[in-house]
Amino acid sequence: MTTTGPVRADDPGPSYSYLAGLQAELTAPGQPPPGADDWSCRPSVAHPNPVVLLHGLSNDTITWQTLSPILARTGYCVFTTTYGTGALGPIGAIARVEDSAAQIAGFVDRVMAATGASKVDVVSHSIGGAVAFYYLSRVGGVSRIGHFVALAAPLHGSTISGLAALQPLVASTGSGAAAVRQCGPCQLSPGSPFLQVLDPDPGIAPDIAFTLIVTRYDEISTPYTTGLLDGPNVHDIVLQDQCPTDFTEHNELPSDPVAVHEVLNALDPAHATPSTCTVVLPVLGPPPIQTH
Repeated sequence: MTTTGPVRADDPGPSYSYLAGLQAELTAPGQPPPGADDWSCRPSVAHPNPVVLLHGLSNDTITWQTLSPILARTGYCVFTTTYGTGALGPIGAIARVEDSAAQIAGFVDRVMAATGASKVDVVSHSIGGAVAFYYLSRVGGVSRIGHFVALAAPLHGSTISGLAALQPLVASTGSGAAAVRQCGPCQLSPGSPFLQVLDPDPGIAPDIAFTLIVTRYDEISTPYTTGLLDGPNVHDIVLQDQCPTDFTEHNELPSDPVAVHEVLNALDPAHATPSTCTVVLPVLGPPPIQTH
């Protein structure tokens, strides 16, 4: 695996925009985001758990261009991988959730062995949250996770703004039926038997702190409340309740400055600070600051 090593001192810093991830994929496809996958990194006393970032229907290059370098600068050991690839080439998370979770289990074990850590913190986006929960509940992840942070995770299934209703039509064809059986996102359609298997109950892991971050403008994980959980060990965050001028949608969420701040708070709650509200545009992020 190619690694990026630590963030350079002269690095210009992350861009709070989904477009930065797309540009990185075009210019350096398949490369880990800045700050990730330094296998010589050893966790500090302040941040003893390495952070494992799990993308959604995308890859680690596109999804984590903002959060990865911020975490590295803050002092975390950060690790990413593109999992669950298949027919869509560099795009991951298309494999069955069970297969992706097994892949993540091996990756987490590798991170723990390399760093000497007894637990990892997991930050996920979109279907990555379902993969992370399946790993936690079905593949032995409970004893390996300290903090569980999920951005726009379709934990209770997703209508994908109505597109999921087309799945029975696709499955009615011979080739379509085979594709649906092997499709991770298809497992999260409303009424899918897999949702009963997933059964995202945080009560099964009372010692794990769950933080769920969603946006009301999500067009993929719909309704947006699918990304919320209930329980004494759960902190649900609807971005617009904190910042009404944050119009971020599904893909921009991992690059959203308010969401990123809340991820940092979730990973280090003893030093949490209030988020600063700002204008955030869908896909584009915060408007550029005009200087004169």
